[in-house]
Amino acid sequence: MISVFFMLKVAHSPLYAHSLPEGHRFPMEKYSLLPEQLLYEGTLTQENFFIPDLLEEKWILNTHDAHYFQRLKNLELTRSEIRATGFPLSEGLVRREIQIASGSVQAAVFALEHGIGMNIAGGTHHAFTDRGEGFCLLNDIAITANFLLENQLSNRVLVVDLDVHQGNGTAQIFQHSTDVFTFSMHGAKNYPHRKEKSHLDISLPDGTADEEYLDKLNHNLSLVLDKFSPDFIIYQCGVDVLSSDQLGRLSLSQQGVKLRDDFVLSNARNRQIPIMCCMGGGYSKQIKVIIEAHAHVFRLAQELYS
Repeated sequence: MISVFFMLKVAHSPLYAHSLPEGHRFPMEKYSLLPEQLLYEGTLTQENFFIPDLLEEKWILNTHDAHYFQRLKNLELTRSEIRATGFPLSEGLVRREIQIASGSVQAAVFALEHGIGMNIAGGTHHAFTDRGEGFCLLNDIAITANFLLENQLSNRVLVVDLDVHQGNGTAQIFQHSTDVFTFSMHGAKNYPHRKEKSHLDISLPDGTADEEYLDKLNHNLSLVLDKFSPDFIIYQCGVDVLSSDQLGRLSLSQQGVKLRDDFVLSNARNRQIPIMCCMGGGYSKQIKVIIEAHAHVFRLAQELYS
């Protein structure tokens, strides 16, 4: 049952914005600016935020290959492996990834009691069982889903991935799972060029705008919710679907993103399915556009669950 005494809890890790060398921070600055904006406008207060502890390694190893994680911790990845992640490898970066995964786990546990939890970072859906790529080293979505299942906190987890890029790592991790359903709606011609197979992939042509996007989302997500009957949802709500995004190739407006988020959160609320939201990508040239788009989901959470 969703608590009527809801208070939004948001994982916030300052390491996310400051663990990278100069020249590698954009668009990482959004992880500091977004909470500042939400506090400034009064959507959230300081009581809404928590800084997650480091996650116990056993929960990481419940998803990721032990040899890969050991080499990652020891900074022993090869040059090609590091190049695939897009980040210069460092102890701070690895710590940050562990803390992000912990934030998603803690937000999910909070959602079980209160209906919704948020991670101001997360959505690292390009991390595979045994490797990282695309700015992702550890897959917080998969780690969270497996944590819920392993601890018998959930029986059927639905991953709703609406980042413009396919959640290829998440798809690979759960390719044989019957307890986790992966739903990815993404640009057909966008990264990754070699797609994995989610349980349901909706590939969109370049230039897809609000009406077509929302029609396909409404139809397909409703079918998945009815047929799979999840008891928990993990929502990757990347805003790189915006027409202004430098990497996106789709054409959603700010209103389209808000309607997208509203549809997902309203379905979770109305069906009384706990939901954890993680932010995913956003690469518009103007940082204020990214912040505004990400802020939608937090405002909606307060409107729907307070």
